[in-house]
Amino acid sequence: MDFRIFTEPQQGADYDDLLRVARAAEDAGYDAFFRSDHYLAMGDVSGEPGPTDAWITLAGLARETSRIRLGTLVTAATFRHPGPLAISVSQVDRMSGGRVELGLGTGWFEAEHLAYGLEFPSLGERFDRFAEQLAVVTGLWETLPGDRFSFSGKHYTVVDSPALPKPVQQPRPPVVIGGRGATRTPALAARYADEFNVPFAAPDLVSTQFERVAAACAEIDRDPGEIVRSIALTVCVGRTDAEVAARALMIGRDEAQVRAEGLAGSPAEAVDRLGRWREQTGISRVYLQLLDLNDLDQIELVATEVVPQLG
Repeated sequence: MDFRIFTEPQQGADYDDLLRVARAAEDAGYDAFFRSDHYLAMGDVSGEPGPTDAWITLAGLARETSRIRLGTLVTAATFRHPGPLAISVSQVDRMSGGRVELGLGTGWFEAEHLAYGLEFPSLGERFDRFAEQLAVVTGLWETLPGDRFSFSGKHYTVVDSPALPKPVQQPRPPVVIGGRGATRTPALAARYADEFNVPFAAPDLVSTQFERVAAACAEIDRDPGEIVRSIALTVCVGRTDAEVAARALMIGRDEAQVRAEGLAGSPAEAVDRLGRWREQTGISRVYLQLLDLNDLDQIELVATEVVPQLG
């Protein structure tokens, strides 16, 4: 089982905060450091000092880390046009020596769009744009050197593109798709995803969604085993009950809720819970949502007490 650290910097973090966590995760042996791609804080926090751009951040981290993989969970299709997005991700892949993954989704948080002048169309149109972005971004990456790429869609048109720069990873960096949609999401995952992620959901729902993806794969004769199954859980692991309670308080969460819905408790309890998750859902990757970016001790604790028993 792969373990990845997942951060929410829109809640209040600057680049140095993220660099410190990414380096701690790399030193502790985690597989990847991922971040959300949001422009506005959520809940009762100021978000100060303000949002950091996901791909500018990852470009910096690409040069200041050496092993850990880097990506978004997930970039919103409403934030960027697909051509420039493909260029940005390719460039960061080159800057990292081939360690980048692109999580891409429809976009959902209307308030951040309004706050920064971004269009927020209907859900149906957002899915249409998302589908076209997947086609364009992967099409640009997979175009052979010397060939040209064109695409004609309702929302995006690409004409005779040289499809440069090429990413280091060939034929392209991994694409992560996720969510709970019953029809279009599994279909897009079957066609484009290297990984399917279901965040912050109960095991029964996660299993159902993985089954939908497998069924969509069968419809296009793709082996569903090619798609990594992953989940995201809020992490609140401590050596003692008092430490767990303190960590829950620090992130403004109810301890009982985090124990029920996230990954909370002692290292032994975390190992048991993840083992049951793996047995029930077939997951092979976990994103640990670390909400307190100052809590480097928890990164080390999980790495030394939980990961070795499941890795």
